[in-house]
Amino acid sequence: MSEHKSAARIEKEQHVEEIKTLIKNCNGMVVVEYQGISVADDTTLRAKFRAENVQYKVLKNRLVLRAMQELGIDGFDHHLNGASAFAFANGDALAAAKIVVEQGKTIKALKAKCGLMDGAYIDETVVTKLASIPSKEVLLAQLLGMLQSPISGFARAIQQIAEKQEAQA
Repeated sequence: MSEHKSAARIEKEQHVEEIKTLIKNCNGMVVVEYQGISVADDTTLRAKFRAENVQYKVLKNRLVLRAMQELGIDGFDHHLNGASAFAFANGDALAAAKIVVEQGKTIKALKAKCGLMDGAYIDETVVTKLASIPSKEVLLAQLLGMLQSPISGFARAIQQIAEKQEAQA
C-alpha cells in the first residue's frame, strides 16, 4: 500500500528542507523578536542585513524547530514562540548579531532571542557579547599594529646607531 501525502504536507517538508539548507550554509544565525516594528524600521533593518550578506526571513517556528531537530540542534524549543524572524549570516559570522544588537538600541521592538554559532545554541547574553567583538578586519589591523610597533622601534634604534657611527667617523 503506497503512502499518499497531502500537498500541504509535501510543501511543509520542502520548507523544512529549505530551512535546513539555510542553517547548514550560514556562519551564524540570530532568532529575532520583531513584533511591533514599524515598516520604516523594518525596511532599514533589511537594507543593513543585505549590505552585510545576511538573509533575514520570517519563518514558521514549528518548521524551524523541526529543521533544527532533524539537524540534531537543541536548545531552541523555548525561544521559538511568538513572532520570530531569523537572520542567517552568510559572510561574517557575527554580522547578524551585530546588526540586531545595534539596531535594537534604537528600534525598541527589535530584540535578539537567541542564536546559533558553530552549529550550537547560544542564548541572548552570548549573542550580545558576540556583537561587541570587533570585525575580523579590525582585529587583524590591531594585530598588525601590535606586530609592527616593536619592529619599527627596532628599526629606529638601528637607524640612530648608524647615524651616530657615521657622525663619529
